Amino acid sequence: MYLNTKDGYENFKDIVAGKLYVDKSMIIQLLNERINTDGKFVCITRPRRFGKSQIVYLLDAYYGKKNNSKRLFSNLKISRTKSYKAHLNKYNIIKIDFSNVDTKNNTYDGYINRIITFLSNDLQQAYPKLNLSQYNEVADMLSAIYTQTNEKFIFLLDEWDFIFNKSIYIKNHNKFLDFLINLLKGRSYVALCYMTGILPIKQSTTCSALNMFSEFTFLKDKVFDSFFGFTEDEVELLCTVLKDKACGRFYGFSEDEAHNKLDMRYWYNGYTTASGIKIFNPRSVIEAVRNNECQSYWGTADIVDYLTPDIVNDIITMINGEGIAINITKEFRAGSRKPKNRKQIYSAMLTWGFLTYYNEEVRIPNYELMVEFELALTQRYFGQQQDFDEILPATLNKDSKKVAQIVHDIYSSEIFNYADENNVGCMLTLAYLCARNKYKIKREEHSTNGFLGFSFHPKSSCDLPIVVELKLNSSTKTILKHIMAREYFAKYLQLYKRSIVVVAINYSDKKNAHTCAIVYVEC
Repeated sequence: MYLNTKDGYENFKDIVAGKLYVDKSMIIQLLNERINTDGKFVCITRPRRFGKSQIVYLLDAYYGKKNNSKRLFSNLKISRTKSYKAHLNKYNIIKIDFSNVDTKNNTYDGYINRIITFLSNDLQQAYPKLNLSQYNEVADMLSAIYTQTNEKFIFLLDEWDFIFNKSIYIKNHNKFLDFLINLLKGRSYVALCYMTGILPIKQSTTCSALNMFSEFTFLKDKVFDSFFGFTEDEVELLCTVLKDKACGRFYGFSEDEAHNKLDMRYWYNGYTTASGIKIFNPRSVIEAVRNNECQSYWGTADIVDYLTPDIVNDIITMINGEGIAINITKEFRAGSRKPKNRKQIYSAMLTWGFLTYYNEEVRIPNYELMVEFELALTQRYFGQQQDFDEILPATLNKDSKKVAQIVHDIYSSEIFNYADENNVGCMLTLAYLCARNKYKIKREEHSTNGFLGFSFHPKSSCDLPIVVELKLNSSTKTILKHIMAREYFAKYLQLYKRSIVVVAINYSDKKNAHTCAIVYVEC
């Protein structure tokens, strides 16, 4: 079950046969250099959907002595390197997927004993002449095998942090770390240990609990960064091959924003590695090709948990395409407590892949995550209410009462207040989230006398430009007059040379009510 199985080989063979494989085999060259050196312990942590398990299948297929992989690798890049033949199918492989839980044993002892029992059985069956049954510890069995046969093992440990990120067996987390330490640290039988997970390794007060590992995290990796996620060149090549082979609809890189819903870059690019490489979400790219549609393949559930009042204004700012300046130095690690302040929250969101970080700035990486954040915000603050999607058609239909009511409902969520202009700006942005599909929304600078203005630039010539301004304790008539006199409004008319929808919103704190007026202004 764990020793020298065919599972990795068969899984990798299926991936390559699927015609959508992006060649990541050169990671093998980097790992070959680490075999039987003091750099043989490698821990790669990345969010879900970034190809960690596929790399494990690749390594299992390449190194496993029970496989005959020459044909499978003959057309991959690694086959052209000097170290390729020296390590091809030469090693015993111990592969453990720690997310493979026995649901009948709802205890830590049941969880870990299952792994120990199956691995012990595998070793005894593979080496029947060595009388391994005399040993109680797996580590002692492996030491005996190495002493008597001189055979070493490559360990492939997938989802190492499963019990941490699922918050199960919490009282036994340190016991689990002790299991890994006893199995691996200082053991001569380890030729290479390649370990993957989402969360970086838990730290004690003085050092990492597994300090023999070199860690390569989403935040800091400059060595293996290009192997987890697709680079722009890889996606462009994939799209070109598919177009030439007429395999599915072609998705490329469009500079025409009207066609950006077919643009892989627009939907799935935007993660920036520590060395500055732009990375696509690989699973989403593959799903888009398979389904002939660019859409979100992520899921909002986990995002909602992090949308605290401390960061909601930042998130809305990021939904507008802006970054938030913040210095993140401490990573969210296995065993970390629930994040409380902004830095901790952003560190956790970076670890889970919700945000990207570069040059001391966090951003929402791409349109796929923009969609998920919009949905999460709506779910977090407005529950099942659906009328917020109606604000754009209400605006275009000059339904001023509907617009005023929607803005008032959002304001009444108690996360906004008129004492903070940026806070109010976020409120309006949230109100018009649904408009982002058709408009580029720009907050107008140099607001004066408490006026807050936004211009909506249509992405299609079929849609009308919109200007929205809001003021506290004024009147819609005064706000409309103020809009008409603004310099940017004159430029707006000149730019589009067609009717512009002008929206004036007033809030009366005495009446605790919003009013609205909407007019069409002809060029």
